[in-house]
Amino acid sequence: MRNLENIKKVVIKVGTSTLTYANGNLNLVKMENIVRQISDLHNRGLEVILVTSGAIGTGASALGYKERPKTIPEKQACAAVGQVTLIHMYQKLFSEYNKVSAQILMTREDIRDRKRYLNGRNTFFTLLDIGAIPIVNENDALVVDEIKFGDNDSLSAMVSSFVDADLLIILSDIDGLYDSNPKENKDAKIIDYVETITKEIEGYAGGAGSKLGTGGMITKLHAAKICCSSGVSMIICNGASNDSIIRAVNGENVGTYFQGKVKPMKGRQHWLAYEAAPKASIIVDLGAEKALKNHKSLLPKGIVSIEGKFDEGDVVSILGVDGNRIGHGISSYNSKDLSSIIGVETKKIEEILGYKHYDEIIHINNMVIF
Repeated sequence: MRNLENIKKVVIKVGTSTLTYANGNLNLVKMENIVRQISDLHNRGLEVILVTSGAIGTGASALGYKERPKTIPEKQACAAVGQVTLIHMYQKLFSEYNKVSAQILMTREDIRDRKRYLNGRNTFFTLLDIGAIPIVNENDALVVDEIKFGDNDSLSAMVSSFVDADLLIILSDIDGLYDSNPKENKDAKIIDYVETITKEIEGYAGGAGSKLGTGGMITKLHAAKICCSSGVSMIICNGASNDSIIRAVNGENVGTYFQGKVKPMKGRQHWLAYEAAPKASIIVDLGAEKALKNHKSLLPKGIVSIEGKFDEGDVVSILGVDGNRIGHGISSYNSKDLSSIIGVETKKIEEILGYKHYDEIIHINNMVIF
């Protein structure tokens, strides 16, 4: 059963084989169709993030490569050339539908490092709040192996967890996950619904991708594991269809659907709750405590005092006036500056500090409440 009635945030991943011809040139008809569907979802009121491949393939084609380059310097050069063409075309197409797009290039360090993690999430949330459509790709022009996501299937899954998405749609050159290779077995049957990724399901995956891409069904199953454990549902479907994105979001029986866990603790929440070591504490009043438990961000007005020293981006404990531990969160301000704005209205922050990064001391998206 596909439960997609209440989704609000969708990540869509487009692979190289969907975006380009075999020679690496952009398939503008497919690209326009994808942009049109995303724009239509945005018109519905959904928040949409696009994770796109194609930079290296497009750059390789422009530079005269017949197949995907082998060395890292060559790949980086192709990415630098191709990324310009790719984002320019996306911007042009989205503008035709009166949509504003934004480019974000990521590496694993942007998620591993807590300050970069915080800044990255704030960037995404701000872009979504103001109605922009973020376009994400790995920073292939500068990235090295130890900080690579490795493939954009994994990147799209990490982004989906990163931004607390409801659904990830991976557009591929195949209709979904089959019980055997449909290119070799004409009787292969598509797997419509996967509740749990078992060894049997993993056995259905093959490893081959296109000459210009890096993906295959194995990487898509890995992405599904990341998504499902984070509570994000995922669909693999064929990007060649003119309406596959719309049909997938509408809950139609398209592609293979992987059910996200119903009540997961998000990776970020799990890290905040059990893996992070709070450096200090923020004590809040009863009004703020009630607001936090009703899924509100922490504002300076609700803070009574702080205990200990911390920097912007550090994890702190949130305590009630009676000493009870309410939760953990990532502070948007350091302890020195925060001590100057305890109890004040948000409109006074800039007047007191001379700057204001955020209204929230701890944004609800950077907090776990026990």
